[in-house]
Amino acid sequence: MTASSDSALPTLINPRNRAIPLLTLTDLRILEAQGAAALPAHTLMSRAGQAAASFLLEQITRDPSIGKAKQKVWLIAGPGNNGGDALVLATQLHQAGIRVELCMPVEVKPDDARCALEMARAAGVAIATTPPASLDDYTWLVDGMFGIGLTRPLEGVFATVARQLSQRANARPGKGGVLALDIPSGLDSDTGSVVGEKNGDAVKATHTITFIGAKPGLFTAQGRDLAGAVTLAPLDIDSRARTAVLLNAPELFASFLPPRDFATNKGSFGSIAVVGGDTGMCGAPILASRAALYTGAGKVHVALLGEGAPPYDPPHPELMLHAIDDLPLDTMDALAVGCGMGHRERATQVIHDVLALDVPKLFDADALNLIAKDPSLAAEVTARGVQGDPCVLTPHPLEAARLLGTDAPGVQRDRLAAARALAARFAAVIVLKGTGTIVAAPDGRLAVNPTGNAALATGGTGDVLGGIIGALLAQHLPPYEAALAGVYLHGLAADTLTAQGHGPAGLTAGELAPMVRTLLNRLFYPAVD
Repeated sequence: MTASSDSALPTLINPRNRAIPLLTLTDLRILEAQGAAALPAHTLMSRAGQAAASFLLEQITRDPSIGKAKQKVWLIAGPGNNGGDALVLATQLHQAGIRVELCMPVEVKPDDARCALEMARAAGVAIATTPPASLDDYTWLVDGMFGIGLTRPLEGVFATVARQLSQRANARPGKGGVLALDIPSGLDSDTGSVVGEKNGDAVKATHTITFIGAKPGLFTAQGRDLAGAVTLAPLDIDSRARTAVLLNAPELFASFLPPRDFATNKGSFGSIAVVGGDTGMCGAPILASRAALYTGAGKVHVALLGEGAPPYDPPHPELMLHAIDDLPLDTMDALAVGCGMGHRERATQVIHDVLALDVPKLFDADALNLIAKDPSLAAEVTARGVQGDPCVLTPHPLEAARLLGTDAPGVQRDRLAAARALAARFAAVIVLKGTGTIVAAPDGRLAVNPTGNAALATGGTGDVLGGIIGALLAQHLPPYEAALAGVYLHGLAADTLTAQGHGPAGLTAGELAPMVRTLLNRLFYPAVD
């Protein structure tokens, strides 16, 4: 288990804008077993430690104001293979001239990790059994306590250290950070939930280097906050064929976007009707309609259920506002239904009428709650999907819980499972909103969206998302690809605006749509000289 066992520099991958596979615990165990069987003993652990050392040395050298002599790295090793990875990393850093101290409260047990321990001792790595009273003197802290497969909450010294590491990560230090090996200890790699939930502790890291394949839990639920910036080290193990779960990226939907040739016209990009807006609730459909306009739909209509709506939208007179009975919905290329729709009997009848039309449909907000309450509506949604015309449903966790007959904490405990269950139950494309939005298709395809941030935690952003996806349906994207593109652009708009100083606090939903237009053109329709 020496540096010479793999002479080439480790491959390190930034997952940003890449449709990388996301591997479950079962997938990873199979790959680990296959890899170990095909390689010399201890190779995978050696590669993991070397990849982590390469990553950390790169981080250290990025700041020339702190030379190697001033760097001081503290690592904690758990009793399993994650602890072995930490031991290899400590040895590599020590041999590179970095001062390291490693804490190992319980000696490692697996054979690979025992070999790593012997090498660390032979190299002269300082190993203690108890953590120091303070971790303030160290530039980098490394979590090598527990990796994938943890089934019980962190306890004792490991729980205490997890809290210390998290405090350091929350302090947002100007130098250094907290690096988690494979996953932050205490995090469920499949679900993104903390093992033990309310009674459990988990490390909050500023950076995570994950081995062999990325894990779904790093990109959804609590995992997005706990993992920090994620880097993938494949360890020369091919994981592409192991999973149907992917990280959402433009390569999954870009080819479905319509060309914008000179000879096109407004009819080339479809007509959408946003259906909703009971009396006193026309703001939501207006937000959705403006988003549809900025996302490139050729014509945008607003079909309002209530009374007292304005005759037109002064900031955007391009929008065409109608009483719902005055607009032939069957002539539209797509319908986005539910924004501000209310819960009256009239709204239920509109959904029944819409479901009878052979037009691509998205249901959001009030429409989802009506479908959850009315078995006949739910059956009609499912029937559309079974007939090959799947609807797009865009629930937040509470709406998803109502559709599944459970509660929101149950949905959040395993967001991927909830999205799969909804897709199967309704034969629909599901957009399960929240951090790490899940997009699930009834054929089993599943993607986790990496864009978006806390700037989206404000009223109206869900309406904007519905308008974006609806506009893409009107432009004849298939439902799954329209959902992928919509959630990606919606989140990226929030990320871009936040980077410009307009978020995360105080960003309004209406600011998203113009940025979506900018990103759509910048990424997919660049100007031609």
